[in-house]
Amino acid sequence: MLLSDEIGLRQFGRRERRSCELFSLLLVGKKNQAVGYGMPGINTRRCSLPKSVVERLSALRTRIVVMAAQEAPKATKPKRKTATQHGGSSFSDLLQALEDYLPVLLGLVKDGNKLKDKVHFAWINQEDDTEVTVMANAWYEVLSVLHLMAMLCLSEANALLLPKTASDSYQPKVTEEGKRNSVDVFLKAAGYLDCAIRHVLPQIPPEVRRDLPIDLAEEVLRALCMQALGQCVDIQLGMAIDSPKATLAVKRRLACEMVKYWQQAQDNIMLISSLSCGDGWGKKHWVFVKWKYLEAKAAAYYYHGMILDESNTEKSHGMAVAALRAAEEFLKESKKTCEDFNATSPTSRNPPLSGSMKYLSEKIPKDASSKVRINRDLYSHERILETAPTLPDFALALKPDDYQLPPVDPSWNKEESNQQKD
Repeated sequence: MLLSDEIGLRQFGRRERRSCELFSLLLVGKKNQAVGYGMPGINTRRCSLPKSVVERLSALRTRIVVMAAQEAPKATKPKRKTATQHGGSSFSDLLQALEDYLPVLLGLVKDGNKLKDKVHFAWINQEDDTEVTVMANAWYEVLSVLHLMAMLCLSEANALLLPKTASDSYQPKVTEEGKRNSVDVFLKAAGYLDCAIRHVLPQIPPEVRRDLPIDLAEEVLRALCMQALGQCVDIQLGMAIDSPKATLAVKRRLACEMVKYWQQAQDNIMLISSLSCGDGWGKKHWVFVKWKYLEAKAAAYYYHGMILDESNTEKSHGMAVAALRAAEEFLKESKKTCEDFNATSPTSRNPPLSGSMKYLSEKIPKDASSKVRINRDLYSHERILETAPTLPDFALALKPDDYQLPPVDPSWNKEESNQQKD
């Protein structure tokens, strides 16, 4: 499903990266033949899956598919906050539908349920070259659902960062409440991904994991998780920049933490070599991570240089100049990478500056030029370092939300009880 230029292409907070199809529930008979399929029910004549459970699984998944199909066109019109008949947003309703589906779905994997490999699930891929992946593995479906929940949260978090015109202002701006809420939603997205990595992927046999689409590869999931945390810190840094109480030390720490998150994201996504040499959404995601990593390094070296420049020693001033030079070079490189991102198919418009870069894109070249000129006048060229100093190593403060898979729906216990009576 397409990203919007204003949400997805600004922060790559993607809409549903993979969408489910209704033909995907297939029950497999003894000879690997599809014996029941379709919409909205499933034929259970040759399968021990209780009919009531099948009907509920089918109904819940049908609801998700219909809602996702309705949501797709809205991805290109993010400024409209769509209300549903229940009074909530389409985002929250779709997320709730997925949360309602999970407990029923988890019954297929309960206590080594033999039915976990009897139901085929199909999903349309976004980053993988294969358009559709069909697997007879219930854990694959759980993984796909968590992935979709995370993608919805990334999209919603970025929607909260869109400038809005307040009643007392003519100039659109991002509200402080929107920024704080966005951080919460990014952490929720990271929690879904972290759960998928730690609790769901290990349940899938290695031979099956090899057949997973790139969208669900462990490296891509880890990159997305770190991406969500990196975007959280970028928001926090932007808020610190706006606050007169935030010191340079606080801003440097946030910037250095942001570098570590984006570096982990890049290290993971670089392991999927097909993304860097391919085209489409996979390549665009790869370029996006590189772009944001460079921006983070520019911010970190800028604040490190500004703190070093506050010292009264000649050595510190020389290191400050080297750090500010590095910041300027990383900023230039990030702008080129941003252009590559926009040029990568599907092409996108140049996004407006946001987060910390809204401030730093002007401050870095201005302060770098000024400090370099002053220190060159004070010291000989030999005293100015040619290589940038090492950035401080701070422990990472942000962690994903602690999301746990829900308990199995009670309907499974009722069905087991009924079968025992029979």
